[in-house]
Amino acid sequence: MNFARWPNIVKLLNYLKRFVKWFIFSAGCIGIIMLIVSFTSLPFWGYYWLGTSAGLNETVPDYIVIMGGSAMPGRSTLIRTYYAAGAAQRFPDSKIIIALPGDLSDENSSVNLVKKELVLRNVSPDRILTENIGTNTRYQALEMKKLLSEPNPGVLVVTSPEHVRRAVLSIRKAGCPNVYGLPAFDETNDFILYFNDDELGGRNKFLPEIGSNLQIRYQFWQHLEYEILITREFLALGFYFLKGWI
Repeated sequence: MNFARWPNIVKLLNYLKRFVKWFIFSAGCIGIIMLIVSFTSLPFWGYYWLGTSAGLNETVPDYIVIMGGSAMPGRSTLIRTYYAAGAAQRFPDSKIIIALPGDLSDENSSVNLVKKELVLRNVSPDRILTENIGTNTRYQALEMKKLLSEPNPGVLVVTSPEHVRRAVLSIRKAGCPNVYGLPAFDETNDFILYFNDDELGGRNKFLPEIGSNLQIRYQFWQHLEYEILITREFLALGFYFLKGWI
C-alpha cells in the first residue's frame, strides 16, 4: 500500500514512532535513576517525611482513628491495628474509630475482624466506633467527622507512613483542625542476618559472597518499594490538592 497518498497517515505514524522512542527512552532513564537512588538513603528519608511532615501527636487525643488499608488480615491493616492498640493503652480515655468499609452484620468482615483484634489486645469494645462506609481517604474523613461529638476534638490518625500526610490533611479539610498522625512504621530486625556462604555450600565458585551484604539482599529492594510508594503517594497528593480535598 502506498501511504504517500495519505500524508496525514504518514504524519501520524511518524508522530507515533517518535512518541514510542521518547517513551522507551524516558522509561529507561527513570528506571536507571530509581536503581541508582535505591543504593542511597534518599528513599527512606522521603518515606519518613511523608510519615512525619503533617505533624505528630502533641496532645492526648479524644479519638484514635485507624484508617482502612488492606482487607483483614492484611499487612497494612494488621500493623495499623497493632499501633492503634498500643495508642489505646497509652490513652485509656480515647475512643477508637475503625475507618474501614465492610458489612457490620457479617462477623467475618474486615471491619469486624479489626474490632476483634483490638479486643484481643485488651481494648474495651465500648470504646470502639466504626465508620464502614467511606471507600477512599476523602470519603472516610467526611464520614468520620459525623461520629465526632466534640466541636474540636483531638484526633490521632493511625495509618501507613506514606499515607499519613494525605490522611491528616484530608481530615483537617473535613473540619477537624486538631489532627495528628501516628505512622505505622515497620520495625527492623533485632538480630543479625549475616551468614557464611561457604558454610551453606552450593555453587560459590563464580558467584559473589552476599552473606554479609545486607545492602544487596534487603536494603536495595526495600528502597525500590519505598520509591514506588512515594511516587504513588505524591501523585495522590497532587490529585487531592487539585480536587480541593486537602
